[in-house]
Amino acid sequence: MHDLPLITTIAAAFTAAWVLGLVTQKLKLSPIVGYLLAGIAIGPHTPGFAGNLLLAQQLSEVGVILLMFGVGLHFHLDDLLAVRNVAVPGAIGQSIVTTLVGAGVGVAFGLPFTSGLVVGMAMAIASTVVLTRVLSDNHVLDTTPGHVAVGWLIVQDVLTVIVLVLIPALAGPTAAAAAAAAAAAGDAAAAVHHAPPSLWIALPLTLLKLAALVVLLLWLGPRVIPRVMVFVARQRSRELFTLTVLVMALAIAVGSYYAFGASMALGAFLAGMVVGRSPVANQAAADALPLRDAFAVLFFASVGMMFDPRFLLAHFPMLLAGLAVILVVNPLAAVTIVALVGYPARTALTVALGLTQIGEFSFILSQLGKDHGLLNDTAHSLLVACSIVTITLNPLLFRAIPAIERFLQRSPALWRFLNRGAKSRAGDMNRRAGELLEKSDTPVAVIVGYGPVGRTLDQILRNSGLETVVVDLNMDTVQSLTRQGRAAIYGDAFNIEVMHQALPRATHLIITLPHSANRNPLIAAAKLINPQIKVFVRARYLHERPELTQVGADAACYEEAEAAVALAKLALADRGADPETIRRETQRIRQQLGG
Repeated sequence: MHDLPLITTIAAAFTAAWVLGLVTQKLKLSPIVGYLLAGIAIGPHTPGFAGNLLLAQQLSEVGVILLMFGVGLHFHLDDLLAVRNVAVPGAIGQSIVTTLVGAGVGVAFGLPFTSGLVVGMAMAIASTVVLTRVLSDNHVLDTTPGHVAVGWLIVQDVLTVIVLVLIPALAGPTAAAAAAAAAAAGDAAAAVHHAPPSLWIALPLTLLKLAALVVLLLWLGPRVIPRVMVFVARQRSRELFTLTVLVMALAIAVGSYYAFGASMALGAFLAGMVVGRSPVANQAAADALPLRDAFAVLFFASVGMMFDPRFLLAHFPMLLAGLAVILVVNPLAAVTIVALVGYPARTALTVALGLTQIGEFSFILSQLGKDHGLLNDTAHSLLVACSIVTITLNPLLFRAIPAIERFLQRSPALWRFLNRGAKSRAGDMNRRAGELLEKSDTPVAVIVGYGPVGRTLDQILRNSGLETVVVDLNMDTVQSLTRQGRAAIYGDAFNIEVMHQALPRATHLIITLPHSANRNPLIAAAKLINPQIKVFVRARYLHERPELTQVGADAACYEEAEAAVALAKLALADRGADPETIRRETQRIRQQLGG
């Protein structure tokens, strides 16, 4: 019988995760809980089959890489720069607060202060895998709060790289004593291994390497990688294209780690950002998705495999204290910082509850701390136990955001504090928009939403001589337009009070957002305020036409119909049809669909 630890570990992890994932899904819990329990079931600390933990951890790294690569595909540099004012000070401030409180907890339970610092650092850094999964499951990954949360985690990734340099220096006398003992025993190799590097040399070198990685990937990468992706796509081999996607994700991630000392997750994220600029980004995302999900399961299973259930009984008070740091201190620090920077309560709560868990980076710090004699098995088990509990609770806490908002609104003083900065910023920006509208004699078009569709319309209408007013819920977008001297309004466009300044003078109201929630009351109110206004609407489905007509929309663009027209054009062109035939057929389709 052959010894096949890799195959048996993968088979056992997938099978146990499948069974327990179905069970937890039926119980209305996140399947992630089932994957963690599956890891405990096949781990070395429970009876029965024991998988190979080392192999499981290495396989789980592939899941981390592919997930971060997928996030990078949809998170462009402009999105990261747009939230830098909150993500950079926020991540740094929250990490410092949590590290110090976590260090205090460690010291209270008998750990040396330096060991407590490592525990605090590990508790401050949330799992990127868990956060992006929760954001995606709740459909907020591509929203402003989602961008702030992911940007926050990217800053934490950079901080992790710096902390990895600091840990050997924190070992201090312990590492120096170990080096001296090894040298006295004549073990030169061990002496070199234990000797801590000079912090003043190692830290600047690491920062330089990190800067070089970012410059290389974000400056040279866009000039090379998209061309390679398009070249391979033109070969019309699905297998080669999928292989290219894996090479871009894995090779760049591993190269970032070995050549620049950066985390593989950060390297994969940057690679995804570059690939996302190529014309074949959507296909790249589709090919990476199944592999990402499969290896992400192995990540959660590997976390469960590290957990020794006996720790719960032996160190329960210590576990409660650690959970308090992650579930109370982390979110309180984050929500306070986000509110002070000037973002609304929903963004603050999204970031805060997204950080109520720890994961893969915490384990990296913990393992390095053990290697340098800073952490014992008890401290390591504390972090694993905290990770399992918080990852289990995190999806439940995140889904409770609307209920938490309603609870906070019962305390007017607290609710005003959380929204004071955002209200002040919004008031200044909206006041500026009102002043610009009063001074202008040009006809006005109100554009709701400033995504790709809104930006395109904005440019076309301004070129045609119309003044435009953009209404958007992305505060950074509105602030950027205001700095350019443009009229822009921050707020929910479907709240008529937000729109009252712009509608009386507007000749057009163009709604570029595809969702229909609260859209019809806005159209009806706009017609009452200004009967001459023309309302053009973007809608998803053809069956929305009767209600849009009833509330007063003058015209609508239906994504369902336009997709049929676009696909017909592609098919006819591929068959060699002449332009006149294509025009005639697409016109017939539009008439048939009533577009």
